Order: sequence, then structure tokens, then C-alpha cells
Amino acid sequence: MSVNFANIRIVLVETSHPGNIGSACRAMKNMCLHELYLVAPKNFPDPEGKSKAMAASARDVLADIKIVETLDEALADCIFVVGASARLRSIPWPVIDPRQCVEQLAAMAEAGKVALIFGREDRGLTNEELERCNALVHIPGNPDYNSLNIAAAVQVLAYEINMFSYLQSGAEKPIDEFYDHPRATAAEVEGLYGHFESTLTKLGFHDPANPRQLMRRLRRLFNRAGLDKMEVNILRGILTAAETGGKNTANSD
Repeated sequence: MSVNFANIRIVLVETSHPGNIGSACRAMKNMCLHELYLVAPKNFPDPEGKSKAMAASARDVLADIKIVETLDEALADCIFVVGASARLRSIPWPVIDPRQCVEQLAAMAEAGKVALIFGREDRGLTNEELERCNALVHIPGNPDYNSLNIAAAVQVLAYEINMFSYLQSGAEKPIDEFYDHPRATAAEVEGLYGHFESTLTKLGFHDPANPRQLMRRLRRLFNRAGLDKMEVNILRGILTAAETGGKNTANSD
């Protein structure tokens, strides 16, 4: 399931610092989100240009901001709403983590507009505002200091949305794209292990009569890494140099 980014709205309620608005724009654009609503911002547009400076190259998001007076206006056409809150309320309310939040947002965004609401810098969302939400999302953090800057909170959830889309699209890099040489064959890797055992025995580091799982642990190490042909050649060159007193001149380019 791909994510309909155009149907995901970020809503900031009564933001005090214009720099946070610009930073939120930058966070959103980096993660493919574009629609930002401000509910009764305290200082926006700001004559000092702090929002523009913090937005950097996301000034198109900044320019398209919708400013409304009430949360009702910001949510009027939304079919699903999630409120970001670090505080758990006395009345039980559905609380989800960021990844559960994204799954639900992505599913609902297929049918219509959805919104993520972020509250004031100093006190978050009121109980009345949280009651407008289908669920609350809680970003886990340090239990002794769980107070994210509003733009940082936007960044965390925007990242989760973009990562969900990335994974759902099947865009993960195939592992072989990380290799600039062909993968080593099983026979080549076995040859390396034999070379390791022979060399370490000659050096007195390995006692075949009392192996103490040395070779098994080396196998686990290199099997976990996944060696290519050049890496096998480099390692065997090192082993040969160790056997011959450093006179090996293997080319590792």
C-alpha cells in the first residue's frame, strides 16, 4: 500500500515561535508532506522572517500554509484525526505508537483527508482538543524528560510516514547493490576458512586438538558479513603475509 501524501495534513495549534513553523515546513518537505494548517498562530507571518529562515528550501510549503482561527476549520473535511501528546489523560483514550499511527493514517488517507495535530510549545493540546481525535499518538522518549520540540515531533512522525511508504513500495535496496565485486562462492569462502585454520595453527593461535570454537566463531563473523570475491582475496592475502613474515604484496584495489 503506497501512501497518499496529498491527503495527510499537519495541523499546528496556536504556535508561539515562527521559527518552529519554518522548521516544521522543512521537516515536512524532507518527508514528502506538503499540507500545513496553522490554528490561530501567535506570531505569523512574522516580520523578522524567522519562519522563512528556518524553512530553508521548503519555502513552497511555507507559502502554501493555510491559516484558520479554529481547530474546527482545520479539521472540517478530515475523516480521521490523530493528536500528538506526551501526556496521558485521566480519561482513557486510544493511544498508539508512531508506527501504529502511520499504519492507520495511511489506510484512512486512501479514503479522504487525515490530520495529525500538534499543540502549543508550552502546554500541548487541551483536553477539549484531544477529544476531537480518533486516537492519540505518543512518541516514546526518556521517561524523565519526554518533551520534544514541536518541529522535532513533526519530524519524527513525518519520517515514520515516509519510511512506511518507502517500505510498502518495495523500494528497499537489494543487498547486492552494496557490493562492488561479485559475491564470493561457497567454495571460495570455504577455502578462506581452511586458510584461516592453517595459518592460525602455524602461528600458534589455534590448537586443533583444543579448538574452543574459534573456527566456528570466525565462520559466524564472516557469514554474517557476507563476503565478496575481493574481500576473500584481501583476507587470504593478509593470511599469506602473516605466514611469510609480511612479504606478501597482494593488490587490494
